[in-house]
Amino acid sequence: MNGWVVAYGKAIVKFRWLVVLLSVAGVLYLASGGRFIEFSNDYRYFFTDQNPNLQAFERLERTYTSPDTLLWVLKPHDGKVTTPERLAIIKEITERAWQTPFSTRVDSLTNYQHTSAENDDLTVRDLVEDPASLDAAGAAAVGQIALGEPVIANRLISDDETTTAIVATLRMPRDDQQATAEAMTHARALLADMRAQHPDIRFELTGSVALSNSFAEAAQRDLATLTPAMYLVLALTVFFLTRSIPGTIATILVVTLSAAGAMGLVMGWFGVKLTPPSSGAPTIILTIAVADSIHILVTMLIEMRRGLSKHEAIIESLRVNWGPVFLTSVTTAIGFASLNFSDAPPFRDLGNTAAVGALIAWFLSVTLLPALAAILPMKAKDTLVRQSEFMGRIAEVVIANRRVLLIGMVVVIAGLATLLPRFTFNDRFVTYFDERMEFRVASDWAADNLTGIYQISYSLGAGETGGVSNPEYMAKVEEFANWFRTQPEVVHVSTFSDVMKRINKSMHGDDESYYRVPDDRDMAAQFLLLYEMSLPYGLDLNDQINVDKSATKLTLTLTDISTVEMQGLIDRADRWLKTNAPEYMYSYPAGQAVMFAFIGRNNFNAMTAGTAIALLLISACLMLALRNLRLGIISLIPNLTPPIAAFGILALFTTEVGFWSTFVIATALGLIVDATVHFLSKYRRASIEQGKSPEDSVRYAFSTVGTALWVSTFVLVVGFAILALSPFKVNAMLGIMVALTVAVALVIDFLLLPALLIAVDRRKRVAPPAPAPAIAD
Repeated sequence: MNGWVVAYGKAIVKFRWLVVLLSVAGVLYLASGGRFIEFSNDYRYFFTDQNPNLQAFERLERTYTSPDTLLWVLKPHDGKVTTPERLAIIKEITERAWQTPFSTRVDSLTNYQHTSAENDDLTVRDLVEDPASLDAAGAAAVGQIALGEPVIANRLISDDETTTAIVATLRMPRDDQQATAEAMTHARALLADMRAQHPDIRFELTGSVALSNSFAEAAQRDLATLTPAMYLVLALTVFFLTRSIPGTIATILVVTLSAAGAMGLVMGWFGVKLTPPSSGAPTIILTIAVADSIHILVTMLIEMRRGLSKHEAIIESLRVNWGPVFLTSVTTAIGFASLNFSDAPPFRDLGNTAAVGALIAWFLSVTLLPALAAILPMKAKDTLVRQSEFMGRIAEVVIANRRVLLIGMVVVIAGLATLLPRFTFNDRFVTYFDERMEFRVASDWAADNLTGIYQISYSLGAGETGGVSNPEYMAKVEEFANWFRTQPEVVHVSTFSDVMKRINKSMHGDDESYYRVPDDRDMAAQFLLLYEMSLPYGLDLNDQINVDKSATKLTLTLTDISTVEMQGLIDRADRWLKTNAPEYMYSYPAGQAVMFAFIGRNNFNAMTAGTAIALLLISACLMLALRNLRLGIISLIPNLTPPIAAFGILALFTTEVGFWSTFVIATALGLIVDATVHFLSKYRRASIEQGKSPEDSVRYAFSTVGTALWVSTFVLVVGFAILALSPFKVNAMLGIMVALTVAVALVIDFLLLPALLIAVDRRKRVAPPAPAPAIAD
């Protein structure tokens, strides 16, 4: 390899202007696809079409009304909402909510369809038709009626009458950012207007449409803040570590083009939509691109300091780093590409974009970077030589204490590994955002004061067309609903049987003894028909009954429950249905809460195979490149143990992880190989090609590549740590854990790996053998 790499390096130096022109032009063409990039704000995009929970959710959506909602929640600073003045505010919001783009239904305290008996007639009217006509007693009566109606009590009004909600149901076009923006613009304008007019009342806005909008806003915020912050950090870091302004400029240009080219190609030309997870791709690509550039730049500057001319140093840096940089780029790409096994498409997009970015970064680091270095006025500083000498001192400490380090590191890693069984998955979509996001604040406040945003629904079959009027069926639905009301995780139950009980009571002169499901099927069908004909447009029963009246929807509003608690509730309900209900009534729940609750578990199962395949491929690459089975096997230890140790450290602080955790290992795997490859390649050069003892081979590895390793690792840690600033928790935790994993990997490579190599390889070569092919050149 030496010969042709040297020839290649000479060609780069000779035709440096042409190389700069062609490489920049080629990548700019890829980057030009950026003009086609679009955002996705559809929470369904987090699930594949084969996901059973998504399929169940979409079946429910096709059968009943749309599940997309906006909730305006209000609470006076003092007093109740059931006063004439505040009921007027509720009515105003209700009327204006109807004007929200794509709205199909609005439910509130004032337009609740209250039934009553007038002689032999069934009267259905708004609970509050004219707030101005109410006196204090009339307003108080409204509160009493509302609290006595299971349909709205603890859903549209709190039990202390201090908080209420206006709920708009919207039929949103699928994955249409403009449509969501239109709906949110109207909703926020209404919210701002109410806040300005009524400073004595707190108003908040939440709902699934607000959730979708938050995904797009989080992605845009990350691109607007994290990427510029990353540029600043990278520029300062590279400069202070190399003290070379031209080197910093060249590096920033390389990483910028790498990120722009990957985003333009994958997100633009291939039409992949941008989401909060994939919005972290530019920051990740900037980070891994710097790691490639650092190795070539640092080696070049060190060689210049040792006496080589700039052009000779460029050629020597390419010769020494070609193999390791290529291998680390390939393994990094493999690690990110393994995200294609994910059950969450946004992380597939992130993986593909980062993998392409890693390969573009490699291409530019061996073309544009050396060509720019040949053009720009580069000077070597003493700082890198001092860092190299410091690495030599670390090598001596490691060699002198190798036995203690070997035993100590093994004990620490084993101890941290014992903490891993403590983890449990817990995914709640509200907590995907931190308190900087309006949706998170509003949702938490609404849950604390009125109702939660977590809902799941059952479509309970009646076994035949029109079967919902069957008294036996309604009785069983009522029994199932009452069972749910005894469960600690359930805040509210909305069921068709409550509607029928109210109608039955009204049709019998409001006699409380008839507040039960009708005893006669024909009578029940007639009551239902009469009630439906009395309902105004937009407030029909389509949200509870399917078209042929063969099934009804039972909807639960839940507390802020964990994944384990969600699974427990579903399992108990499953057993209840199988034990107490006819087979045709059996149903598995559907809803956004179900989809997100198990997204971590589903992705863990999917990524287990992906991570295993990535590990096998990376290990095969290492063994093939090192041309040494023993070193290849040894390399597995510093590549497998860092994620174990990192998650063990996390377990000291928390026992809950989200679905972000299933991507940490795959993301970090290709990155932590970087240090291992460079260290082992240098160790192999000294041990096998130069015949040095294990101790001297370790010294050689530290002195030649130690500086570049800690510099590139520092950049990787800082780069991924910047993701912790994201308001999207999935990105933040992914960044924190990858940064921690990479940092732990360097510690293991500097402390455990050398001690392990010395312990395993005690052979000394008297004279150097004939040179063997090596990728380390």
